[in-house]
Amino acid sequence: MLSSLKDKLAVLPDKPGCYLMKNKNGEIIYVGKAKVLKNRVRSYFTGSHNGKTQLLVSEIADFEYIVVSSAIEALVLECNLIKQYDPRYNVMLKDDKTYPYIKITNEKQPRLEITRKVLKDKGRYFGPYPNAGAAQEVKKLLDRLYPLRKCKTLPKQVCLYYHMGQCLAPCVYEVDDAENQRIVEEIDRFLDGGHEAMKAQLTEKMMEAAEAMEFERAKELRDQIRNIEAVMEKQKVTFTDTVDRDIFGFAVDKGWMCVQVFYMRQGKMIERQTTSFPYYGEPAEDFMSYVTQFYYDKQQVLPKEILLPQESEPELLAEWLGVKVLTPKRGKKVELVQMAGENARIALEEKFALMSKDDARTIQAMHNLGHALSIGTPHRIEAFDNSNIQGAEPVSAMIVFTDGRPDKKEYRKYKIQTVEGPDDYGSMREVIRRRYSRMLRENQPFPDLIVIDGGKGQIQAAMDVLENELGLFIPVCGLAKDDKHKTAMLLFGDPPEPVPLKRDSNEFYLLQRIQDEVHRFAITFHRASRSKTMLSSQLDEIPGIGEKRRKLLFQHFGSIKKMKEATVEDFRQLGIGDKVAREIISHLRKMV
Repeated sequence: MLSSLKDKLAVLPDKPGCYLMKNKNGEIIYVGKAKVLKNRVRSYFTGSHNGKTQLLVSEIADFEYIVVSSAIEALVLECNLIKQYDPRYNVMLKDDKTYPYIKITNEKQPRLEITRKVLKDKGRYFGPYPNAGAAQEVKKLLDRLYPLRKCKTLPKQVCLYYHMGQCLAPCVYEVDDAENQRIVEEIDRFLDGGHEAMKAQLTEKMMEAAEAMEFERAKELRDQIRNIEAVMEKQKVTFTDTVDRDIFGFAVDKGWMCVQVFYMRQGKMIERQTTSFPYYGEPAEDFMSYVTQFYYDKQQVLPKEILLPQESEPELLAEWLGVKVLTPKRGKKVELVQMAGENARIALEEKFALMSKDDARTIQAMHNLGHALSIGTPHRIEAFDNSNIQGAEPVSAMIVFTDGRPDKKEYRKYKIQTVEGPDDYGSMREVIRRRYSRMLRENQPFPDLIVIDGGKGQIQAAMDVLENELGLFIPVCGLAKDDKHKTAMLLFGDPPEPVPLKRDSNEFYLLQRIQDEVHRFAITFHRASRSKTMLSSQLDEIPGIGEKRRKLLFQHFGSIKKMKEATVEDFRQLGIGDKVAREIISHLRKMV
């Protein structure tokens, strides 16, 4: 350990606070909190750790700390620091999922709407619902049962909703505030578990209508009752009360943590959320960091009650959120927490099993591909694809798969420099020459296999440059496509011949992934290059636009479309006069 780190560890205070771990470049890579900074920070540099924590510790070159007056301040400060610095080892705290709510607006003539944002606007919010479809079902039911205003903007005459008895038509008729308040309170009671009472009322009215031989009316009431049953009672009831709860459980294994959250609303389990991530500190501490970040700055209605496992710190969370936070020890509540924990454990086991199978499939695919080509296992594969439209803006792209997986930091882009017009063979020769002559000069390791997105001509062009110009004998194969532009055939040898591979084999799937990825990378690069050239050439036609202004315009607007939609004021911000700005706008808008 560096002497400077030892010195800083020796003088750490016995106080609560947050610590910020830095790498050799001064980047903050991890943020944590501690009740006692001295004990927590020192623990990273003493004793044994799992592989992931060892990786974190190996990168720590320095650290900072901030002392606070209480553990709850450390809890909130940790959230702020993670949000500010986005450290890569705090990945588990990134969660942007929001759920839909049903809202009764706080307006003179209130209405129902579905929203994912909970604002302090005195509206009434109900939820969250598991998805937009579930929220929409409930809203449609309420729209049929309660005649609140339906239109966002009041029309000048009554609409179909009024004639169907689903709106009081405040656009035309005066609706008393007391009547609106009565309907709002009924909806409130309905969504708070009172739908059983509504169902009983409708059943009584249905029987009365049937006795009076008003069969059409009885049928309408029967349909409403069925709608309530279908929408409100299809979920399993797990509690007799109607308290809104969030229930947390977690499990850890092999340096990973899985957190399971159950959402219970009006006594019903409406949704669950599973999140898995590598963790680097103590399990209980990192779990509490996740829970804190889960509620931090989220636009959602807090439940009345939060249930956590025994090893948690409910007091801090309760004080911060202002709601009841429990770690139950017996009864139905502890069973729910245990069920969340068990689900988290099973999710982790499933994750590892899938990862293991995926790794096994990938290793088998590389082995089988090497066997089919008689070249040994190709650990590093480099693939090439050319892209142009009728010879315009020809580019080439190279991707790398290492041990069967994309290695994106190794990807390379090439603008074709020596070829004019649509010449795929010439483009392939140039890019192969540039790539491997450089590797020769820099004494870099060569790939085990080169994959060309093309047929016999491209393969032979690549082999000619490698063998006859550079003296390299790297295996080269080609991927020919069918008339639907799908991977159809593997070509290999001199001259290239089809290699029999089963379409449902792991090795064929690996080749498909490689071909799709190199094609995607090449097309993306070509589009970017072409848009820059089109923008530049079109701007060149305008008097008063030189190279400097052209670059400035491109950097600011990025596309012709945005430039067409701009105002003279937008150009003025770049120091371009109104006359030139009007000429630019006029010229571009005349173009098709």
